[in-house]
Amino acid sequence: MNTLQTYVLRSWTIVTLTVCLLVPPMFAAPMTSDDREHLLVHFEMTTQMVAEQVRGLSQAQLEYKATPDRWSIREIVSHLAVAEPDYWRDIQKALKAAPDMKDKKSANTDADILWYGIDRVVHTKTGGGHEKVDTYRDLGEALGKFQALRAIMIEYIKTTNDDMRAHSFGDKEVIDCWQWMLEISTHAERHIQQIREIKNDPNFPKK
Repeated sequence: MNTLQTYVLRSWTIVTLTVCLLVPPMFAAPMTSDDREHLLVHFEMTTQMVAEQVRGLSQAQLEYKATPDRWSIREIVSHLAVAEPDYWRDIQKALKAAPDMKDKKSANTDADILWYGIDRVVHTKTGGGHEKVDTYRDLGEALGKFQALRAIMIEYIKTTNDDMRAHSFGDKEVIDCWQWMLEISTHAERHIQQIREIKNDPNFPKK
């Protein structure tokens, strides 16, 4: 190789390295092992708890309402079966966008998201079509739909290489996609608490 060829090769090498350093990586880093474990544990917990809370209940117990404006247990499970497919589609859409959390700050901490699942003091009104709790009038059908999607989401959590922390979710109060995934599960946890409240009502049918 002569001097000119060597010079040209070195020049192209420098240019290539410079471009690689300046252009953002096309693929974000995968989810950390801690983030994966925390999501997995919470999803498995709430999936199991929903099934446990409705197991063995009679039709009278499933349809009981403490007051006419409250949901029954059957309606709560129907709500989860209606809402979670929308939440899952939303997060898939957000993850397809370019990573954008580098210059943004989440409106909530991870602890805030976890607290949302526990705090039943503040009640929020359901909307967006998710209030159509009679979509599934049969508990078995609603629970089956809920569990089938949960199996898909749990498998995603176990296997994905998506950097969910790098993608934002929401317009007004921005959080990252990992937090929104967690909120899908903490949202179910809120409704598990709601089911427990119904079962603890003094007028809840004995059988």
